[in-house]
Amino acid sequence: MRRLAIAVACAFGLAGCMVGPKYTKPSVPAAPAFSEQAPKEFTESAGWKQAQPADTAIRADWWQLFGNAELNGLEEQVDPGNQTLKAAEARFREARTLIQVNRSGLFPTISTSPGITTNRGSTNSPSGHGTGNYAAYTLPIDVNYELDAWGRVRRSVAAAREEAQASAADLQTIRLSVHAELAIDYFELRSLDAQKKLLDETLVAYQKALDLTQNRFDGGLSSRAEVAQAKTQLETTRAQDVGVAAARATFEHAIAVLAGRTPESLKLAFVPLAMSPPVVPVGVPSQLLERRPDIAAAERRAAEANEQIGIAHAAFFPTLLLTASGGFLGGSPVNWLAWPSRFWSVGPLVAETLFDAGRRRAVEQGAAAAFDEAVANYRQNALSAFQEVEDNLATLRVLEEQAAAQQVAVDAARQSLDLAMNRYKGGLVTYLDVVSAQSIALQNEFTAVDILRRRMDASVQLIKALGGGWDVSRLPKT
Repeated sequence: MRRLAIAVACAFGLAGCMVGPKYTKPSVPAAPAFSEQAPKEFTESAGWKQAQPADTAIRADWWQLFGNAELNGLEEQVDPGNQTLKAAEARFREARTLIQVNRSGLFPTISTSPGITTNRGSTNSPSGHGTGNYAAYTLPIDVNYELDAWGRVRRSVAAAREEAQASAADLQTIRLSVHAELAIDYFELRSLDAQKKLLDETLVAYQKALDLTQNRFDGGLSSRAEVAQAKTQLETTRAQDVGVAAARATFEHAIAVLAGRTPESLKLAFVPLAMSPPVVPVGVPSQLLERRPDIAAAERRAAEANEQIGIAHAAFFPTLLLTASGGFLGGSPVNWLAWPSRFWSVGPLVAETLFDAGRRRAVEQGAAAAFDEAVANYRQNALSAFQEVEDNLATLRVLEEQAAAQQVAVDAARQSLDLAMNRYKGGLVTYLDVVSAQSIALQNEFTAVDILRRRMDASVQLIKALGGGWDVSRLPKT
């Protein structure tokens, strides 16, 4: 018993050891500021700004930056209703259960298998005394405990914890993507409403132009070809109007599904897009590493891969086990649980692989390669995040300039159309000049609407690239 106690004490002392590399968070190069700067001629209405220390960060409900009550209401339906999010949340809960599965290895396993058997020995037994019937009543209790001398179990628990944190970050990445997709679909739908409004107003004007041309034809002032041109222009525009309605229905259905509803249950009223992008606090690149859930997931998986190296390295050391068995064994129910029927055995066990043809070495090398891959993925995710922010900042800046120039073009096209119509009424030009001016004016109006849509989409994409108000402090401690 003294020798057993000494062995147990030594084993527990070894349990404080842990072999394998210590994890250090990989470094990622980051510039002190994003290269895109707001041009002096534009104010914060351009849709973004470099954050100052006093600026507040993006909130988790970032869609409220757009100040649209209907969009807010739709976004609030996503979390409780979207099935993609529910699936991601279930994956997170599944990953979290693996922590307890691995943590159970830190404790002894206690099992029992009571049984009652009736036996008859063979008359022809070689031993010569196997005859007769007898019963066996057993109540064994087995205890097995692996001493975590080299940290294999503790590293398994840590790896499961880091995978659960990565899964939680994956959930937030999917959540951000779904909310962003709904916002983009909403602005796409509202831009189609703006296009339809433009087409409806254009149809009224084209109908008046057709009536004017028909009256001039009836009075002998215009040709039949001019009437045909006016009618063609009208009906072509009417066909565009119908096509816009079909595209609008597609986005309406997509919004319904993202909100966890059936397509026919959602009907959005006609409201043309007429808003400006919000001001978005950008911050500095170093903050981006803490804001993006996909970057956090990649970093946690790098930490998990480091634990796998330690687990593989622990296989080179002997496994230390403490086993104990005991219970009661009797020949009848009367003496089954009596004290003389007790039996027990206890002792340590050491298991070590002496030769495996390089298998353990290969497993460790594979774990090291997987860690290098995880680190590279983490750094690539960070670099891609920097690029996404820079891209959307550049897009917003260029679109702001383009919107200003396009507004000048719209005003000029409207003036040109008015002049062409007045000259046509005065008999100075043919209707072909009017058709040309109408086409140019409509195209410029459409371009202006499309630029506004792209500005709104770029604002959503910028918020998504910045992490949507998330940060690593929200990772579960598990």
